Amino acid sequence: MRRNIIRFANRVLNSYNKEIHQAQTKVSVPELCLRFAEAGERKGTGSNVKVVKLSHPNYEYDVHSLVKAFYAEDQVTVITPETKPEKLAELEPQVSLEIELGDTGAKIRVEDETFLWNAETETIADGYKNGLKRFLYRILSKVTGQELPWGNLTGIRPTKIAYGMLDEGRSDAEILDFMEQSHYVSEEKALLGIDIAKRERDLLKEIHYEGGYSLYIGIPFCPTTCLYCSFTSYPIAAFRRQVDAYVDAVIKEMDYVAENFQDKVLDTVYIGGGTPTTLEPEQLDRLITALKSKFDFSTVKEFTVEAGRADSITREKLEVLYRHQVSRISVNPQTMKQETLDIIGRKASVEQVLTAYKLAREVGFDNINMDLILGLPGELEADVQRTIEKIVELAPDSLTVHSLAIKRASRLNQWIQENGVSMLHNTDETMKIAAAGAEKLGMKPYYLYRQKNMSGNFENTGYARPGKYGLYNILIMEEKQTIVALGAGSITKRVFPDGRIERCDNVKDVGLYIEKIDEMIQRKQQLFSEEIKS
Repeated sequence: MRRNIIRFANRVLNSYNKEIHQAQTKVSVPELCLRFAEAGERKGTGSNVKVVKLSHPNYEYDVHSLVKAFYAEDQVTVITPETKPEKLAELEPQVSLEIELGDTGAKIRVEDETFLWNAETETIADGYKNGLKRFLYRILSKVTGQELPWGNLTGIRPTKIAYGMLDEGRSDAEILDFMEQSHYVSEEKALLGIDIAKRERDLLKEIHYEGGYSLYIGIPFCPTTCLYCSFTSYPIAAFRRQVDAYVDAVIKEMDYVAENFQDKVLDTVYIGGGTPTTLEPEQLDRLITALKSKFDFSTVKEFTVEAGRADSITREKLEVLYRHQVSRISVNPQTMKQETLDIIGRKASVEQVLTAYKLAREVGFDNINMDLILGLPGELEADVQRTIEKIVELAPDSLTVHSLAIKRASRLNQWIQENGVSMLHNTDETMKIAAAGAEKLGMKPYYLYRQKNMSGNFENTGYARPGKYGLYNILIMEEKQTIVALGAGSITKRVFPDGRIERCDNVKDVGLYIEKIDEMIQRKQQLFSEEIKS
């Protein structure tokens, strides 16, 4: 097993190095790989296939998500009557969980045991799907002996439940009871959701929902591509010659938005990616100069640039951002353990993080966020504790704590699938360590979201000091305001007064985005073809 991991890591990382050869960067395989193998051998676990047979394609996503939450280290596959015959023939003999849906209930077989559900016995009248999810949760909890912190909730925005019920005038006790009884959410997580929802409502009081919008600009370039990443991101060294043309295309998209949204209030602006600071200082300056010349910033409550990677940050770039009155930036370490940074291919060293943070303070930024990821390969609770201690010493203004999500498109997922090694673990203790660090810094949780395949089935939580909350982060999660998105791979969301949401996306490929920029604009024109009312 040890040899297999090293061999695969070398293959993945060699491919990775080839991809960014022009940058003349290399990633080695540290001895940490051996620790992963040893951990996997000690646990005696590997990636198994968990095949679920569902009698109807309805609820396929919910079933998959819930089963995956209980069997996080297994590859979960759901087959239905619509599955291709050749795949059915291959997987049906491996079925270990079978769900037969009926008009008034369902039958679930797990291994040799059968469970019957009568939908009419449900005391909470919230529909067949939710009743089925409760039933499936109870069965899986019994079979595995597990209880999940977020119960049977499989969506990414659990705070929306609390937020909506607060808007209805429900009490904390009513919301808590509903989340515990209807969704089996733990008391700790339910109270966290209520606390965050209250803070969000207070922070968004002055946001213009119907008469306003927020603007997102995506810069899809990074110094290197991290092992766990699945975002639209390209190694900057291979795309240098296209960056100026890319900025031109984004500015052309700006022109459309500025002209067609001039009667709307611009509340927040967020430049993300990728890593926006992979742009050269003059390119950053040109982009933001155009932005501020075309839009009325007098109403903008927050202007964020996600500097992100410390190896892309220079004093000159920071000075450009500061001169343009960017109010909030990110300097993201992910971890303060150098061995982990090496294995995930994040070329920014711990020392570079410290230097970039110091530079940002020297330039004058008083609202700096730092991102951390819990559950990274080989990281133990002691490693997280040391990272948090270093973060507390730096004293950023906000802290975003992510639970590692193993994305299907990431190299990390490929690694796990090919080697079947159990080596990625987040725990309740590591989450508490991070929360304690945030509390020590005087921060409160202000937004929360979840992703598929998250380590430990936990959540991502944003913490901030009073007055340093990231408004855009709340808006993107709560989906209460239209967000117009520019750049390759970005997704525009139009929120209608009745709560309906419609989307249009830009192509991910940089060259294609530049070539088809007029089509990207036309997509927005179609989305906003109905009269936009102030």
